[in-house]
Amino acid sequence: MRRSLWCSIGISLALVALSASLHASWRKPVKARNGMVVAAESLAAQAGVDVLKSGGNAIDAAVAVGFALSVTFPEAGNIGGGGFMLIRLANGRSTMIDFREKAPAKASRTMYLDHAGNVIPGKSEYGPISAGVPGSVAGLLYALEKYGTMPRARVIEPAAALAEKGFVVSERFAAGLKESHREFSGFLSTIKTFTKNGVPYDVGDLFRQPDLARTLRLISEKGRDGFYAGDVAQKIVAEVRKSSGIISLEDLANYRPVERKPLLGSYRGYEIITASPPSGGGVVLLQMLNMLEPFDLKSKGHNSSQTIHLFVAAAQRAYADRSEFLGDPDFVAMPIEKLISKEYARLRIKSLDTVHGVASAKIHPGKGEFDRGQTTHFCVADKFGNVVAVTTTLNGLYGCKTVVGGAGFFLNNEMDDFAIKPGVPNMYGLLGAEANAIAPNKRMLSSMTPTILLKDGKPVLALGARGGSRIPTAVATIIMNVIDFGMNILDAVESPRIHHQWLPDTLVYETNGLAHDVAEHLRHMGYVLEQTTFTNGKAEALMIDPIAGFFYGGPDPREEGVALGY
Repeated sequence: MRRSLWCSIGISLALVALSASLHASWRKPVKARNGMVVAAESLAAQAGVDVLKSGGNAIDAAVAVGFALSVTFPEAGNIGGGGFMLIRLANGRSTMIDFREKAPAKASRTMYLDHAGNVIPGKSEYGPISAGVPGSVAGLLYALEKYGTMPRARVIEPAAALAEKGFVVSERFAAGLKESHREFSGFLSTIKTFTKNGVPYDVGDLFRQPDLARTLRLISEKGRDGFYAGDVAQKIVAEVRKSSGIISLEDLANYRPVERKPLLGSYRGYEIITASPPSGGGVVLLQMLNMLEPFDLKSKGHNSSQTIHLFVAAAQRAYADRSEFLGDPDFVAMPIEKLISKEYARLRIKSLDTVHGVASAKIHPGKGEFDRGQTTHFCVADKFGNVVAVTTTLNGLYGCKTVVGGAGFFLNNEMDDFAIKPGVPNMYGLLGAEANAIAPNKRMLSSMTPTILLKDGKPVLALGARGGSRIPTAVATIIMNVIDFGMNILDAVESPRIHHQWLPDTLVYETNGLAHDVAEHLRHMGYVLEQTTFTNGKAEALMIDPIAGFFYGGPDPREEGVALGY
């Protein structure tokens, strides 16, 4: 039977379009009246819900979730990485807190090349030399101080208690630790913290992190000085220097988050608020949706060959532009307003062949036409009308694989997100140009795409994903599933996804994600298809019915996501 998302009578036709599900599922969206958290891990989500129950707002809860994920989801949740927090306040104002990592002051554009100018394999991915200056602590504290209502101790203590008392190792966590065990072995501090005397933790073991608990309580007591100065900062620099890293005490002391205007767009009557550079995800998302908007996707059918063909054509062009134009706005000028305009989208899609796929080699960044990854996303909405979408990252699984000795957290390997050398892809296969070249104190380009949608000025959808280069296409797919194909939020998230990022020129689909005849038709159209052994992003989303006043959670089963409300 088709399921209705909304329960109220007399709801507007625009919202009714969101409610119908095109395919049956035994699961239903989690429903709540007063507030909701959707995240990748249940203990962290519960920390956020507890804050909402005690009177905190969505920003308070988001900060609690962020710190708790550093304990319970250490492969991606972090205080050693960075990210973006997108906020839509109850008063109608929207903002984005950019706490993306930065290149150390001693970084140079050739630091990962040998004397012949060739990329040194693995140097930008493993060990502290690959780490950018962490931004998560500064960003979360900034959000709390400016937009939250609760003291630091209230939102950080749940995380500290989890680290001190421990939690039971889940099947997912145990599998991740075993998968990374060989890479951990190169770092004594990591082996000490994330193994039992050199042996991986098993399902059901109690996992305690006393060093991390002390670090979190220092942050709670001293604010940013509990991390960017004093004992923790000295431990970071000491650990980095063991492996010829270049982060200094000055780098840590000088780090500051930046509050930026988010990008604004629209799709079929819905307002879109999404991440602005140094995230390229929002630009890619808006470009894709702008190029798809002229087509009646509903009539073509969900995951039909024609719908996928149009989706890939939009992705190819958007990712090609990403490779050329995007970087840190504090370092490079970018034609963002033109890139995300409807006019530019019409120009980019003019070359679309409606019958055949076009090889990516024939698609180039627009010129003259205008004047496995490791991230986690969570969403929070409160009863006051505030909505928050947060994506944070270490980049690779467990970042650079190095735990800061005595402090208990992983450092990121975000330096790989720079264009190490023009024409050479990063670990996600993404290419970059001069705009994203390494420079001291520069933020590397990201694919993170925290996004909030409004209808008639009211928030109706918050979402984001993990998965490196596959994040923007995952977010675009979920938006299309809701708006074009009338799915409820859980079906929209669960539905199989496809991905294309221009180069490599491959259409990647999830297991059982394409019907056999659709796959064959796409091959006849000229596409190279590849069935992924992983996923095309792991997303977390929530939907809001502003009339009936309910929240609906869409956690992603690809990562055992959870939606909790009250």
